[in-house]
Amino acid sequence: MTLPSWITQETIDTAIKSVQAVVILVGMVVVSAWMIWLERRLLALWQDRYGPNRVGPFGLGQVIADMLKIFFKEDWTPPFADKAMFWIAPAIAMAMMILGFMIIPLGDTLWIADLNIGLLFFLAIAGLAVYAVILGGWASNSKYSLLGGVRSTAQTISYEVFMGISLMGVVMQAGSFNLREIVHAQQEQVWFVVTQLLGFIVWVPAALAVTHRTPFDLPEAEQELVQGYHTEYSSMKFGMFMVSEYVGIVMVSALTTTLFFGGWDVPFVDNEGWFLSFLSFSAKTFIFMCSYILVRAALPRPRYDQIMAAGWKVCLPISLINMLGTAAVILWQTPGASS
Repeated sequence: MTLPSWITQETIDTAIKSVQAVVILVGMVVVSAWMIWLERRLLALWQDRYGPNRVGPFGLGQVIADMLKIFFKEDWTPPFADKAMFWIAPAIAMAMMILGFMIIPLGDTLWIADLNIGLLFFLAIAGLAVYAVILGGWASNSKYSLLGGVRSTAQTISYEVFMGISLMGVVMQAGSFNLREIVHAQQEQVWFVVTQLLGFIVWVPAALAVTHRTPFDLPEAEQELVQGYHTEYSSMKFGMFMVSEYVGIVMVSALTTTLFFGGWDVPFVDNEGWFLSFLSFSAKTFIFMCSYILVRAALPRPRYDQIMAAGWKVCLPISLINMLGTAAVILWQTPGASS
């Protein structure tokens, strides 16, 4: 049987890539929703209590029950809110997280978008995600929401500066902004967590701050701001904010694996096939997802001024030292550079 003339190899490749993209994005949302269950179970384990254990085996159906509950709640909009901005903000939050995930290679041949400026794209998306927070806080016409939005904007923009500078050492050592090329560079050299340890030390708190996770959850501090910038949100709009937060956790965990821990690479193991590479990548990412939960269980929330001071007085100098030190070492190792 011959295929129609309009079905070319390029058409088939595009169709396969489209299906692959849909599967990856749907899987990412499912994993993010499953992480809510994982977080509740691990927190219960570490705090010596049961956690969700009624809906389905081991409470696995609790996430579905929560989604149904949120879906059928009243979709309320404050009477004096800016309705257009109030509706757009959660959609922006969700869209930015999904776009950021699209550039992450889950294996040597398993990715959606292979951008030469992949790392710059991630930093740009992280910056645009701030608009969701500030618009949600401002459009709610609530003092708690506005204060939470302003806090979040200042915190996120500040720590994105340190995050970007801390990654410049990785870019210089790999010689590329492409995430697949960064993984290949680690396969040829050594995992960058060894050579870029200072950058990794700055990356960890910066990633926590950008995703607004404990101890950097000041924008939604319950004791001070009720629920911060999403105090006035309910139903699926609140659900989109919540899911986008967990999508961000999965995304940042995957980026940590890609940038510092060799991506899908396992030393001394031949994992060229897509399944083994995806399995090794998923195992590393899962460890970092659990570490996010452990940080929430173990650390208290500091004051807002302490968070900002730690960023500008500690993280910024360390990231600059790491960048300049990496540049000096590369220059020293380059033949004929001194002349």
